[in-house]
Order: sequence, then structure tokens, then C-alpha cells
Amino acid sequence: MSAAPVVVLVGPMGVGKSTVGQLLAERLGVGYRDTDDDIVAEQGRTIAEIFVDEGEPAFRAIEKQAVQRALTEHDGVLALGGGSILDEDTRALLAGQRVVYLSMDVEEAVKRTGLNAARPLLAVNPRKQWRDLMEARRHLYEGVATAVVATDGRTPEEVSQAALDALELKDA
Repeated sequence: MSAAPVVVLVGPMGVGKSTVGQLLAERLGVGYRDTDDDIVAEQGRTIAEIFVDEGEPAFRAIEKQAVQRALTEHDGVLALGGGSILDEDTRALLAGQRVVYLSMDVEEAVKRTGLNAARPLLAVNPRKQWRDLMEARRHLYEGVATAVVATDGRTPEEVSQAALDALELKDA
């Protein structure tokens, strides 16, 4: 029998999926898992290194498998990498799941990530690239989401409470 996550978090890099995910897992009394962490552990190198060494298409193939595995193995809170929703099969797998899209505007992204070079997709003109990425991805995030929770100007605790409220989930 396959498991299914209680909550799946999606959203752009730096939005706080890991922080909010860990808080949600704690509050719901379940485990936390992040597919980016799975990939790093499995590959023995950072995501940036995979991008540089093998390119984005190779990374996306690895990511797709990691997401599929996590969706069937994990029954707690699951955070997905920012670009995982680009894959049509992944979006199909998210149908019927409780998915929270954590959103933020570009100014918040600048504050949180510094839009630094450790983010391989934001290496040149990070502010414009972040806007372009969000332009391409926003409708995909919204398309898989059961609930959208804005993170701008909110603490991780406030965001996790808003996610619980939106999904009508109770603390453990």
C-alpha cells in the first residue's frame, strides 16, 4: 500500500518551504521530507553541482523520480523543489493531494534569498530572472494548489497557521 503526504508544499525558491514544512510537520505530529534533500543525499552533491555538471534537463529527470518516490513513500509533510511542477507527470501526480502553494512577490524574494549565485537559475540578473521564472511558473503552482498562502511580511509561524487554516487541518 502506498502512502500519501498529509500536505505537499510548492512554491519558488526561497519562499520558506523547508522552514514552514518543518513547522507544519511538528504541529501535525508527522514527519517532514524535502525532495531537494533526497536528491542531494542520493546524488552525493549539491543541486547547483548537478546543474553545472549535467545541466537542467538531467536535474529535472532526477527530480521527477525523487518526487514520484516521495509522493508514494511519505505520509507526512512534503516540500518539493521550486521547479518540480514544470513536469506534466508530476503535476498529474499532485492532483488529489493537499497542495499548498506558498507565494511571495519579487521584493520579498530579494530580501529572503538575496537572489544569490548559489541559485543556479538566478546567476545573471537575478531580479529579472526571478520575475521571468515566476511568470512561467505561477499558473503551474496555482494549477496544482488546493490552497494558496501568501508569505510576504509573515513569520513562518503565521504562514504555517494560514496553511493549516486553509486546509482545515488541526494541530496534533
